[in-house]
Amino acid sequence: MTTSQDDLLPATRRALLHRIAVAQAEGRAPSLVAAVVRDGRTVWHGSRTSVDGHGPDEKVQYRIGSITKTFTAVLVLRLRDEGRLALGDPLEKHLPGTGAGEATIAELLAHTSGLAAESPGPWWERTSGSLRPELADVLGEQPFVHPSGRRFHYSNPGYTLLGGLVEKLRGASWEDVLRREVLEPLGLDRTSARAQAPHAGGWAVHPWADVMLPEPLEDLGRMASAGQLWSTTADLARFAAFLIKGDDRVLSAESLRDMRTPAAPQEASDVASGYAYGLGLEIRHLDGRNLLGHTGSLPGFLAALTVSVEDDLAAVVLANCTSGPMPFTVAADLVRIVADAEPRIPEPWRPMPDLDAAVLELAGQWYWGTHAFALRLTADGLLSLEPLSGKGRRSRFRPHGDGTWTGLEGYYAGERLKAVRRPDGTVDHLDLGSFVFTRQPYDEGAAVPGGVDPDGWRGIAGA
Repeated sequence: MTTSQDDLLPATRRALLHRIAVAQAEGRAPSLVAAVVRDGRTVWHGSRTSVDGHGPDEKVQYRIGSITKTFTAVLVLRLRDEGRLALGDPLEKHLPGTGAGEATIAELLAHTSGLAAESPGPWWERTSGSLRPELADVLGEQPFVHPSGRRFHYSNPGYTLLGGLVEKLRGASWEDVLRREVLEPLGLDRTSARAQAPHAGGWAVHPWADVMLPEPLEDLGRMASAGQLWSTTADLARFAAFLIKGDDRVLSAESLRDMRTPAAPQEASDVASGYAYGLGLEIRHLDGRNLLGHTGSLPGFLAALTVSVEDDLAAVVLANCTSGPMPFTVAADLVRIVADAEPRIPEPWRPMPDLDAAVLELAGQWYWGTHAFALRLTADGLLSLEPLSGKGRRSRFRPHGDGTWTGLEGYYAGERLKAVRRPDGTVDHLDLGSFVFTRQPYDEGAAVPGGVDPDGWRGIAGA
């Protein structure tokens, strides 16, 4: 994926450069690199550095920390799609003897397993993984700090277990499986478990003085699947494009929708801040825009990958310091700058390639009780049900080819929609998870549960 700086207007490019320059200067980062992806292509790359005459390019590796978790989640979802496991399976079914086997695979992916946030013993990010050679060393004697499934509690050991699960079911190391199933198909040849030149060095910047201290670069060993990877803005830009569109060689767009669907009970503070967690992806609602991706940090490095699916935009920000700039905030701002300055041009409207008359018959206005809804057919073959008031439950529905559809989001996600017909073949009503939708409010000619008062509608005098 090459970078074409000419794809953006000069004023937009200057605004992007200004944003990362402020982040590097105010965050006192030895270096900071960033990229913007639009329509599946890198359209801008920029860098700022404290070294005169040197600016890291899109091929320089930085450590990406917990963005690694999204890669691990992709491997687990691949196993799910192959039928090797179900997300509701307890870990014990596939990886016995860990001492944490009661947690389900979905709970591990969503950080709701109840496992501790960190590994016991010395600070694992600044010590050799050889100190924790086995999963038992990562988990410790009391791995759970909360009941499984009750709350969101970020857990690095949880993703260590998922790495072990991948290794068990694939019969190969997590690193080898990742390279074979994700990195090579997507062309991420500068993403690796260990640093490959050219790469940035990790630094700690003194909080009260403009001086630096080199951070150790440790191999995380068993905990690699939680935060080991090194990558570049070019490679993460490709990965961001994959997270938007999917790639059937790796993971389908439908499975990626599963990953970016909130899966964890939220704390009250998370609800207020617009934060949720899916299956290996962070989900944020910021300034009217839904952003998904992941942040990462290890001593000496900060990272963020942020995607707006609706805008078909993504941004990557990498820095080589332990603290200072806020990479997610910067990445979100890069997305906003481009989206506001050069809004996405929608695809031309096109009619449906073919038409099923029985489905067209369902289009139009329907009533659930007295609530008015519109049912529309869309060119992508879906049905869309929306309240006419603009407020209330809405969903798109995917067809099954047998006259039924399944809801894709919101209250009706997973619920079945079907048209119930009279003996003469005409439509009596729509059944949506037992809710009856009729052509008129409480249509007396339809099978409305509880029946319809035979005296019909009336004014105040007849009440």
